[in-house]
Amino acid sequence: MKYNDVCKGKFLRRLNRFVAEVEIDGRVERVHVKNTGRCAELLVPGYCVYLEKSASRARKTACDLIGVDKPVPGGARYVNMDSMAPNRAAGEWLAAGGLGPLEKLRAEATVGDSRFDFIAEQAGRPVAVEVKGCTLEENGIARFPDAPTLRGLKHVRGLTRLAGEGWRSVLLVVIQMKGVRLFTPNWETQPEFGYALIEARSAGVEILAMDCDVRPGEVRIDRPVPVTLKN
Repeated sequence: MKYNDVCKGKFLRRLNRFVAEVEIDGRVERVHVKNTGRCAELLVPGYCVYLEKSASRARKTACDLIGVDKPVPGGARYVNMDSMAPNRAAGEWLAAGGLGPLEKLRAEATVGDSRFDFIAEQAGRPVAVEVKGCTLEENGIARFPDAPTLRGLKHVRGLTRLAGEGWRSVLLVVIQMKGVRLFTPNWETQPEFGYALIEARSAGVEILAMDCDVRPGEVRIDRPVPVTLKN
């Protein structure tokens, strides 16, 4: 997936979940934050951030904050933090055969009491894919979630139920950066999510973590990252 008309700024402060102040070309501007998570390790005063300019004049904010240069030893790691990017990139990846040939691929489909990001068919077998974007990383280890998520728990349990009914069930963790060597649940923040993943894997749910080729103007799912569920 690609962005249009991207510019740089310096992050100043977050006003609420949706709005932040950024310095752009010497002016202080209010921008829309495209991620309602905590992102405390990313939205740090002084960090270089990237913004997509909006074509709409009716908006209260002229730009969307989509990424940040996170300092790492020897330089900086670009992290895409747009919460809509993982699903868009996943849709392209699935359509291109990321999980093998799929038929009747469609997004945002309800099965039972759960809504999944994608469903499809593969050789006559139903397939459900739930996508989770991951921006939390420390020392090369990516973790999800960065805050407790009841919705995420429901999705994992829904995939577990479908796996028991014969579906190919996939939890696709899209790590919105490069330079990650391992993915694990965030046991400190929400141990229930980790235990749900262990139960899901035992039931046949595939837990896939993929890093991304990320640039200020583009996000593309790239390579698999090893997954460990050990607490």
